[in-house]
Amino acid sequence: MSIEFLQVSEEEGEEPIELPVEEDGTLLLSTLQAQFPGTCGLKYRNPDSRAIRGVRLNEGRLHPPIPESGWGSQVYFCVFPKGGKYGKNDKYHCNLPLTISQNKRKSDDHLENSTAKTKRMETRLRCTDLIVLGLPWKTTEQSLREYFETFGEVLMAQVKKDIKSGQSKGFGFIRFGSYEAQMRVLAQRHLIDNRWCEVKVPNSKEGMVQQVPCKVFVGRCSEDLTADDLRDYFSKFGEVTDVFIPKPFRAFSFVTFLDPEVAQSLCGEDHIIKGVSVRVSNAAPKSEQNRNPNYTSGPPSHHQRGS
Repeated sequence: MSIEFLQVSEEEGEEPIELPVEEDGTLLLSTLQAQFPGTCGLKYRNPDSRAIRGVRLNEGRLHPPIPESGWGSQVYFCVFPKGGKYGKNDKYHCNLPLTISQNKRKSDDHLENSTAKTKRMETRLRCTDLIVLGLPWKTTEQSLREYFETFGEVLMAQVKKDIKSGQSKGFGFIRFGSYEAQMRVLAQRHLIDNRWCEVKVPNSKEGMVQQVPCKVFVGRCSEDLTADDLRDYFSKFGEVTDVFIPKPFRAFSFVTFLDPEVAQSLCGEDHIIKGVSVRVSNAAPKSEQNRNPNYTSGPPSHHQRGS
């Protein structure tokens, strides 16, 4: 049996993606939300009148405009909650199916979902302090600043020095005023005072460079959510390398991504997975190990593959 698909975009005019339709011709709201977190419905433009029409939502299922004809070939686009509160004047009032745990959430959970895409973009475009490794001993803060000003506005230039001797420790920090300048600098090596230096995103510990965390903490999980459910959902954002659910069940889990930028971009957001509203935040490795001494960050083992 062939599967029917319909085309959906986040906003009118954007490139659509195809979503699978159920056997009865309806589209599950959960399927829509997996691709467009925070959305609560669909609408489309009538090809004849050019007016906007809403799609009927009933018990978590979106129904085609004309049941006999199916969804047709037109492109549908998403409806998002306005401010997380619905008034009688809202044109597209959304009746979201809620679990018991969701009924306890504050109404601004919906607002956080509706701004998920914006928050991810803001995270990606945020400048950070960069560490400069391999600096010559003679490099001063002034010469460091002058070198990097060729890439863009420099907000901060610092050479780390020994407190007692005042001598350079061979590394420093730089911060730019624009994300574009930061990315240009990170993409290459640098010849400073006739010595090749490397620029990276640093860890908070002075002089210690580590990878930006790839792992996130997923809170408010229900016992019905399996490792496969989490993997399937978060794979929409990037490649997932590991999913860990503590046993016995403790209402949270950890998801590890291949790309640390994907992991960090999701932090601070709420996501709806199989009708359950979960919260994604930064994972704290030390506290994780204290809570669960059997936890490891390596490849998935037999106890990490589901519940």
